[in-house]
Amino acid sequence: MLPASPIVTWLLTYRYWIAYPLGIFEGPIAMMISGFLVRVGFFDFWPIFLILIAGDLTGDVLWYFVGLHGASPLIKKFGRFFNVTEENFEKAQHLFREHQSKILFFSKLTTGFGFAIATLIAAGAAKVPFKKYIMINFFGEFIWAGFLFGIGYFLGNFYTTVDKSLRWGFIAGIIIVGTLVLYGFGKAMRNRFGKSL
Repeated sequence: MLPASPIVTWLLTYRYWIAYPLGIFEGPIAMMISGFLVRVGFFDFWPIFLILIAGDLTGDVLWYFVGLHGASPLIKKFGRFFNVTEENFEKAQHLFREHQSKILFFSKLTTGFGFAIATLIAAGAAKVPFKKYIMINFFGEFIWAGFLFGIGYFLGNFYTTVDKSLRWGFIAGIIIVGTLVLYGFGKAMRNRFGKSL
């Protein structure tokens, strides 16, 4: 049995119906959890995989249009709610001036160099052609989503081999380690991103 976090609870309760909105707002986390749930037999792989990809790409499109139609005033007013500052937005814009394709592709594979939303908004603000933007994100999305599902599936496979009396401890350990890894990865990406300017 999985811990009762909101995303897990929603997936277990509403199944495929909730996957699309979760993909928009919590794509990477929902993908890892869904990979786990595929392994334990709760979801079929292709339906949940494609629904979450569609949701995550929808989120990418929404942030692109935020950037295209006047990002700066919105970032000043609401950026703190999405962990987007004027500083990291300007850094992302600076990189887009010379490396549009590379930044788009690698930001999808590295959660935006630690500034995921800022990178997506900057693409719109920099007026990256929409067709180019969506094609690069589409291909990057399949690689990224496959990786996240693979992590979840692997953990689900390991989970099935753990004695039932130890499963809660196993899950707690994975959550702690996963949180530390994501925090460390985000910090490393922010440091690298800042130094590259």
